[in-house]
Amino acid sequence: MRYLLLTLLLTLSLFAEKVIYLSYDEVPPRVIKGQISSFTIKSISTVSDFPDVKYELSNSNGIKILDDFPLRDSKGKYFYDTFHFLVTSKYAKLPDINASLIGTEDYDSSILKGSPLDVITLNPKKNFSNVIANYMELVEYKTTDYDRTHNIAIFVLSAINSNIKAMHFENINKQGVESVSESYDESKITYYVVLDKAIKEFSFSYFNLSKNKFEMIHIPIVVVDDSVVTQSDLKPIDQSHQLLKIEIAAAISFIAFLFILWRKKYIYLIFILLPIAYIAYTWVPQKDICIKKGSQIHLLPVDNGTIFETTPNKYKLQKEGSVKGYVKVKLKNDKIGWVKNEDICSY
Repeated sequence: MRYLLLTLLLTLSLFAEKVIYLSYDEVPPRVIKGQISSFTIKSISTVSDFPDVKYELSNSNGIKILDDFPLRDSKGKYFYDTFHFLVTSKYAKLPDINASLIGTEDYDSSILKGSPLDVITLNPKKNFSNVIANYMELVEYKTTDYDRTHNIAIFVLSAINSNIKAMHFENINKQGVESVSESYDESKITYYVVLDKAIKEFSFSYFNLSKNKFEMIHIPIVVVDDSVVTQSDLKPIDQSHQLLKIEIAAAISFIAFLFILWRKKYIYLIFILLPIAYIAYTWVPQKDICIKKGSQIHLLPVDNGTIFETTPNKYKLQKEGSVKGYVKVKLKNDKIGWVKNEDICSY
């Protein structure tokens, strides 16, 4: 009796009703190792009322699926579900896809076998940035001193359909990401490189998928002494108001001087001395500042940026400039760093 019941269950499972049918709608004919691409699944269900389609992806090779859930487009009774993926190997295959309807567990799921991909591996020159994109452009850049023999260049790049955080340059000893925002439509990265002072232009290439060729980006290396602009909110302190205050103080002093000459009352000298003291205090820059023990020295004035040194003791360092929330200092080894305002102490 037990064997008869088992046989009956197996027979019924063979004739279980299939309620969802799958096929590929779009598969890239060719991909490049390091490229972000996508494939689209077309599905139709024989059941009219169900919450959603559940996908299980398995047995992929040489790719990394980037979506937890697909991007969906509906046309009539059909669903078009798109998954994005990153090609990580020269041998790649799409995953096997097991699709089922949520809330209809009594019905069979459908399986779509993953198809192999035609992968091309680039053979770039040494100036390759390791970025493959539909398009990439330079948004902004700036260069400042790093130490006696090096400059630091910071630049912002925007790219469409790229794994922009893969950016890396050969033969650059010190480099890195300061911030990155990613999306399939547009990604943006703030990147820095430390270069020899003899370099007057930093040039690199990326692979343009739209044009199917390498394209160059050129960054002039022109050293600016004030501060490093890394994001739209990191601008040098505006000195125009400060200059206006100095001019007003000077005008008050001059008027007071004329008044003293006219009235011969030297008690009004205070109206000259106070503005002059203010001008002297404002005009003479503060050369040295105190840095607390355990302060973090940042490579650039950005939150969550690279920290290259932590002060073991209280230090007195030379002040070079400032931006909002940070002070630019020269270290004892002549390197330039940034300290948060909260890490500045009194003598």
